[in-house]
Amino acid sequence: MTTSSSRVALVAGAGGIIGHAVCHELKAQGWRVRALARRALAGFESVTADLTDAEATARALATARDTTHVFYAALSPDPDLATEAERNGRMLGNLLDGLESNGAPLRRVVIYQGFKIYGIHLGAKVPTPARESDPPHMPPNLYLAQEAQLRLRAERSPWDYVALRPDVVVGDVHGNPMNIALVVGVFAEISRALGIPMRFPGTDRAYAQLVQFTDSGLLARASAWAAESGRAGGEAFNVTNGDVFRWERMWADAAAHLDLRTASPVPLTLARHMADKGPLWRGLAEAKGLVQPDLSALVGWGFGDFIFHTETDVISDVNKINRFGFTERLDSTQSLLTALDSLKRQDILP
Repeated sequence: MTTSSSRVALVAGAGGIIGHAVCHELKAQGWRVRALARRALAGFESVTADLTDAEATARALATARDTTHVFYAALSPDPDLATEAERNGRMLGNLLDGLESNGAPLRRVVIYQGFKIYGIHLGAKVPTPARESDPPHMPPNLYLAQEAQLRLRAERSPWDYVALRPDVVVGDVHGNPMNIALVVGVFAEISRALGIPMRFPGTDRAYAQLVQFTDSGLLARASAWAAESGRAGGEAFNVTNGDVFRWERMWADAAAHLDLRTASPVPLTLARHMADKGPLWRGLAEAKGLVQPDLSALVGWGFGDFIFHTETDVISDVNKINRFGFTERLDSTQSLLTALDSLKRQDILP
């Protein structure tokens, strides 16, 4: 039986949509939690490190030498896939080397891999439901690079690792460009301010595909399970809410919840089409007392473009994680609407 004092978590990428939820869940379960992020996370011990700098990382981790579990949600995206893969693999390697050099009694690493592990970003028609046993595609891929780092070190170390594979993560934090709730919520409020319907900004085909969400809270609870399940070591698991939806239904539900009209889709390239909306948002933010008046710092429109223009089904098979013992499911519509409400309560959305 482990005690809370023997469970010391280092959450890398603690300021992001996944890391933030993991920190709070582990703390609620009695873990000692340290947050590794670019800025301090309120309520947690903080570690600040540039993971691309091996020596600086090792020095920073001297304060985390009692770490037993790593939850790795750090990400440094790059439009060049080879650069992205090399840098993210090196960052993970630097963290693991830093913990080893400081004598940390590491037992397990939990790492997060998106649906890109299956090649969706390359335009591939991924066989669905996607299974963890599906063959890898031609690299570069940051997740493959990271797993290579894990395998290399785990072979000569007393610890093992678990890979969790969420899809589009729904949460209620800002400062992370890959937050679909923020994309939907900000687009909706700009539509309201302009007095126009909240039209789906993707293609008709994307509007009708079967897709999925992973709630950040559910993922955090799956992370706590993965950290301590004896059976989970060395395995990869898809983690989603367990249901699927079409945007044509979800979009209508979100619009109704926000008391907005909707109409037929009008496909946009959001990264280009929303580029002139900064002054409008700043006016809204000043009038409503919002926490982030800079639209470019709030929303990753490119992420929205990717999601709203995916024209194939995106479905993960979650039978494996269910068989291994994590069986929680969640209503994806409720997940999105709850996140939107929370973003409004925090004055992130008006």
